[in-house]
Amino acid sequence: MNGRRQAALMFALLSASGAAIAEAKPDSEASLPIVEEQAPKEGVSKPVQMVRTLQMMQDQIALGSTDAHTGQRGLLTILDSRFMAMAPEVWMDRKNVHAAIALTLSGGKPQILRKLLEMGDPALPLEHRTLVEGALAYVEGREEEAKSKLMAVDLRSLPPMLGAQIALVQSALLVRSDVKKSGDLLDFVRLQAPGTLLEEGALRRQVFVASQTGEMKKFLALTSDYLRRYRRSVYAGNFRQRLAAALTRIDFGKDPALFADVVKVLEDLELEPRLDLYLLAARSSVDQGFTESARMLADKAQELSEGDVVRSTRAKLYRAAAMIVLPESIGSAVADLKSIDGSLLPERDATILATALSIAGQIRQPPAGGTVGPQNAAGPIAAQADAAAPKSATTEQAPEQPAALSKARHILSRIDKLIKNQASTVQ
Repeated sequence: MNGRRQAALMFALLSASGAAIAEAKPDSEASLPIVEEQAPKEGVSKPVQMVRTLQMMQDQIALGSTDAHTGQRGLLTILDSRFMAMAPEVWMDRKNVHAAIALTLSGGKPQILRKLLEMGDPALPLEHRTLVEGALAYVEGREEEAKSKLMAVDLRSLPPMLGAQIALVQSALLVRSDVKKSGDLLDFVRLQAPGTLLEEGALRRQVFVASQTGEMKKFLALTSDYLRRYRRSVYAGNFRQRLAAALTRIDFGKDPALFADVVKVLEDLELEPRLDLYLLAARSSVDQGFTESARMLADKAQELSEGDVVRSTRAKLYRAAAMIVLPESIGSAVADLKSIDGSLLPERDATILATALSIAGQIRQPPAGGTVGPQNAAGPIAAQADAAAPKSATTEQAPEQPAALSKARHILSRIDKLIKNQASTVQ
């Protein structure tokens, strides 16, 4: 069934009497006329009823319905057309104006809002104009105007669902300038619209906000909530991307207890996406210089990748690439790198392997006139050790150490840059 017919059928099913529902057939051409003939329920205006239908379909998207996702565009097309065809007096009712705003913020075309603004006062009462202008500015990408119109709106004066929609918009407008306030608005969305696509979207955004503000307890609670309730959402892939981005900024080596909490929360995620999260975070931890964090993440990925040769090999690569910077592990790390079959790796990881082996060899190669052991090849770690070294070091050692450290820093910066360029996607 195509998207338009799915949308029409759902509209018919939600509006029809019990008898009509029993007789409705998915592929019947008669389903479209049924939609045309349905009258609004008593006490509920036609625009409001139609927007409720759309919101019910979108809530199914949050629960993972691909049929609802496919049908959504067809339903939006129907509603856009019907809203534009309504008589001017319909828009004298503020509930209908609210419905038009909700439709546009739910993915409908902005033309209905332009039409309302062209009607002028009194056809569109002045009390509604600011809200309509702000919503239109937002969907058309005019952020500063949207801020000036929408940030002063009293959310609690609006119907709960519209209030949640406007709060979601306000949060997006503030996320770069006031991340704390942005997060508070997302809390409001979740309270106003539980179990809806609005809540699902708010949860996805809050993962990013909580990680930005360093609220790790909230970050974990939100992640757990999303994975328990919305992990099958059509937009769950976007959530996993946000979660991965958050994980790559955490140095678990400084807080092993936090890593244990993350592992526990992620158990609610299916195996493959969970494994991919660990792999991406491990690779990014190498880039960030979080050596112990990279080891922990790679070890967890290795544990989960039993029977998956490619992912297991990638986990081994990231662990070894991180460990070559430590004097006590450079030998075993190089051995691990040499044992990896590069043909099993994606192209970008094969490049990391080749570069890591090259750089490891250069780190261990002595500079002219002296011998450099692993302790002088650890980049920043070696630099810290040098700074703390006793002043009584022999004069013969002094000329060699700066040369070794300079070479190590240069080499490590090269591998950091390479891995950083490769760490932007999830396999």
